Parts: sequence; structure tokens; C-alpha cells
Amino acid sequence: MSDPRTVGVSVTVNGEAHRLDLDPRVSLLDLLRLHLDLTGSKKGCNQGACGACTVLLDGERVNACLVLAVSCDGQEVTTIEGIGTPEALAPIQDAFIEHDGFQCGYCTPGQILSSVALMDEAARGLPSVIDVDAPPCSAAELSDEEISERMSGNICRCGAYPGIRKAIHAVASGAASTSRVASGAAQPATA
Repeated sequence: MSDPRTVGVSVTVNGEAHRLDLDPRVSLLDLLRLHLDLTGSKKGCNQGACGACTVLLDGERVNACLVLAVSCDGQEVTTIEGIGTPEALAPIQDAFIEHDGFQCGYCTPGQILSSVALMDEAARGLPSVIDVDAPPCSAAELSDEEISERMSGNICRCGAYPGIRKAIHAVASGAASTSRVASGAAQPATA
């Protein structure tokens, strides 16, 4: 007999299906970290202000600390563990290393997931506050200002922003190293 205080939730995380009975107050972040032992997504402010917990929910970036796990029933979640492996990094992970896009690394998983999402958003022609009145630009045409605006929900207390922007430029323009690219891992956004 199931606990009447819990709710059944089915989610697919990094391609693997899970069925859990959860307290309805559990956040997506706590589902990932405490119930599935996926600790790549970090608990920073736990208020949606820092972006350290950014994950992709059905391909769209969200702050996992602000999303109730029960609202994710039937959805697909991608965490940092799902976009590359230590042996075969995704292009954006490789670019973060090459361009020194991290320092302490605590915010890096959220920065990388947000980078993947912003390149996808630009490739789909979704405007930002910067270009809402201008024709949308492609991922390859992203300016520093555009990248900064689109990444503004992710805070890096070490100040690695120049390296992060360089990494995003490298992948978005197709100039990133592909030496460690895994098949099936996130691929560079194209125009």
C-alpha cells in the first residue's frame, strides 16, 4: 500500500526512466540530488537567483530549485551528467576547459546547461531583451552583449564571464575543438 502522503512521479532523466513516490513538496533539484544521486546540478541559493541548479526540462532551461518534481511527471530532464562523459566531453564542456570558462567550478554545470539552451534558443530564432526589436540572430552571430543577456540568470561569483562567453562563441561558431566529442552528446548549435 502506497503512502497517502506521497505522489507518484514518472520522469526520464538523461534517457533513463524513473518512477518514484515523492512528497509533493520535493523540488526537481532535490529529486535529482537526493533521490537519484545526480549531484552535478548544484544547490546554490535555492531561490532561483543564481542558476547553479539549471537543467533542461523537455529541452528548455529551468532552475530546478523552483520546479516541483510532481509537475515534471511524464517529462524529460537533462542534467550535466547527460550531455557528456569524462571520456567524451560535449563540445561546450571542452570549450569551457579550453577557454578557462570556470574557476571554482561550482556554477559550471548550470552555466553549461544554460549555454546549451541559449544556443538552441538562438538557433530557433527566439529573441532576447537585446534583440526583441531587431531581427533574431543565429547562434553563430551572438554578440558578447547578447550572450551576457541570455546568460544573465546564471551567476559566477569567481567572474569567469569572459571565458564563458569565449566558450559559447567557439561552439556557436563551430570553431570549438571536437577532439573529445562523443557521439550522441550535445552538438554545436548551427545557424
